[in-house]
Amino acid sequence: MVDIYILDLLVIGLLLLCVTLGSGLISRLPISFALIYLVVGISLGPYGFNIVRLRPDAEFLERLTEFVVIVSLFSCGLKMNRPLNTGAWHSTIRLIGFLMPLSIFAIAAVAHWFLRMEWGPAILLGAILAPTDPVLASEVQLTHTEDRDELRFGLTSEGGLNDALAFPFVYFGIHWFEDGNNWQTWFQKWVTVDLIWAVAIGLVMGIVVPWTIVAIDQNVRKFIKVDNLMEDFVALSIILLTYSLTEVVNGYGFLAVFVAGVVAQRRYEDPDKPFSQREFTERIEKLLEVGTILILGSMLRVAAIQEHAIAALIVGGALLFIIRPLGTWLSTIGGGYRQVTRWLFGWFGVRGVGSIYYLTYAFGHGLQGGLGEQIAWITYITIVASVILHGISTTPLMSAYNRHKDSRNRKINA
Repeated sequence: MVDIYILDLLVIGLLLLCVTLGSGLISRLPISFALIYLVVGISLGPYGFNIVRLRPDAEFLERLTEFVVIVSLFSCGLKMNRPLNTGAWHSTIRLIGFLMPLSIFAIAAVAHWFLRMEWGPAILLGAILAPTDPVLASEVQLTHTEDRDELRFGLTSEGGLNDALAFPFVYFGIHWFEDGNNWQTWFQKWVTVDLIWAVAIGLVMGIVVPWTIVAIDQNVRKFIKVDNLMEDFVALSIILLTYSLTEVVNGYGFLAVFVAGVVAQRRYEDPDKPFSQREFTERIEKLLEVGTILILGSMLRVAAIQEHAIAALIVGGALLFIIRPLGTWLSTIGGGYRQVTRWLFGWFGVRGVGSIYYLTYAFGHGLQGGLGEQIAWITYITIVASVILHGISTTPLMSAYNRHKDSRNRKINA
């Protein structure tokens, strides 16, 4: 008998070969790479060839998705091409400052009123599902720093920031588990530590750490030649040092890593350096995406999906078809955006790896039992629905958007 582990390696190798060689064709088809990985993961699970028998625990998934997210957030930061003023980031401010908290509380309201969840777990579910995913949304994000498209910039910056700024609401749900009946005892600490301090220190560390590392890097290179094969590992050092040092002082590492990408891009004197680092981190991100979505596909179970399908359809359906589109429409009123841009902002709210991380983090901090199972499967089913719906619609919608934009530009220049 061939070892299952060897068969797993064989299948992953074939998958990587096929998606690499077929990437040019796949990019023109109405499917995303994530959708392919999901289908393959399902086919390798117990309902297919039963080759992938991994049932990872919450801690393993938490660490895997944590690393995937921080790499992706740094990559998003490297793509930011706007001056650091509120006017240049107006779409980001609207999507983060208004849409995200609106989405969290709208999801919580649906879970509370329709699923009879208490407000604490309902807000936790909202925090898990509200952030858009920086990993699976690469097809609608900025592809280079010269890209000035408002839709792509808004979606990229939103994905880079909301994975960090949903954390206070995750902590709110966790505190509720610990002492929901006496919220007065922890609410002040939540505001001062989990909200104000953690965000502020995340911003500070996101500036100080990469600024220092880039300065050291540039000064060392003046005296010592760095191996060409190793030089992009500086990007990983920025990611890991920024994240770990921020977490040590109880800041939000996700926020710090995104800010670190923004700072590193501006700090390097050589403009090719941030570009090289972005390519390097994107390769790591894509490889980790394969593993994460394969695992998700292999974990899906028919019985659990059937048990929680109605709850997931209520919450996930409301999120994807009502809360996100309507919330985006309200958030962008008076912003001067074209109607097509506002609608696409509303549709491209991809859910994915970030939500898995928040879910597994909650499992490690008090979420358990039947409620934990319900929240978990609502999350998994919503992610699967998002991967399918956005995976099918992204290519045709973005192609139509690009044609519309090109036609509009030709009329303006005529």
